[in-house]
Amino acid sequence: MSRSVRTRPEGSGQALSEAYDTALLDLDGVVYAGGSAIVHAVESLARAREGGMRLAYVTNNALRTPDTVAGHLTELGIPTGAEDVITSAQAVARLISEQVPQGARVLVIGGEGLRVALHERGLVPVESADDDPAAVVQGFGGADLPWGRFAEASYAVARGVPWFASNTDLTIPSGRGIAPGNGAAVEVVRIATGAEPQVAGKPLPPMHRETILRTGAQRPLVVGDRLDTDIEGAFNGDVDSLLVLTGVTDGAQLLAAPPQHRPTYVDADLRGMLGRQPEVAEAGEGAFRCGGWTATAGADRLELDGEGEALDGLRALCAAAWTAAGEGTCELDGGKALARLGL
Repeated sequence: MSRSVRTRPEGSGQALSEAYDTALLDLDGVVYAGGSAIVHAVESLARAREGGMRLAYVTNNALRTPDTVAGHLTELGIPTGAEDVITSAQAVARLISEQVPQGARVLVIGGEGLRVALHERGLVPVESADDDPAAVVQGFGGADLPWGRFAEASYAVARGVPWFASNTDLTIPSGRGIAPGNGAAVEVVRIATGAEPQVAGKPLPPMHRETILRTGAQRPLVVGDRLDTDIEGAFNGDVDSLLVLTGVTDGAQLLAAPPQHRPTYVDADLRGMLGRQPEVAEAGEGAFRCGGWTATAGADRLELDGEGEALDGLRALCAAAWTAAGEGTCELDGGKALARLGL
């Protein structure tokens, strides 16, 4: 089946941790939330690792260094080395290094993660547009990043200096709620200059390339909670994906997903890596069956019959919705069916 017209979640006769050699795991909403481990995450990752699967943690957050991220995961009970963490700062630093001379100066608008990644690629971070930078790089700098840093970037970009961004996520989750992300900061410079940056992070190819170069994965599985970064990134990289429902994506968003946002597999949490994935089968006359549920696309709404595990019902609904939508998005009302599943 072509990835561009996925019409149902796939099944797997093997545990995903056996079928794939490397898990490329998003962090926030997948492994932890608000700094604390998500339920079942620690034990699920331990079992996958013990079974021989390599675990790599892939984040669009360019603020923290791989050492810092690895330390946090280890404190949560997930033993991790810096080599197991891939950040958008690393991806954008490589992108810059391919376009400017070795030892070139790069104006940094962001935090320590960007500076460390630039040094790794033999580039020299500078602080001012007057330092004759060969490039400008912008990454998440945290709540304390001074407003004047955006002006510094704008001065350099307006002079024609190439502009790069680690990622363009408009928001970032925090322990107190949703805060502006690097994408919001990028918009400030875009408004001031009218320019467009080269972007490295998920869902774009530079980030996926960075993960493959650093992990050597032959058969990777992207594991994430966001359709527009994790799942679209897997789509762009032409690899399989597992969506877990421990983060931002809910059932309604999943049913309405366009082709590039449709995951290969759907599960409740990281325990989904450890077991087989049930098959979603055609049941005739536009109906799809998974477990004890049968879903169909009616004239104006999605319909669901049967009983059993809620996730099986969601998988069947996805098949009905995605088939009806084809290469578009499903506009049928699935609210009643999702409510019956408690989703």
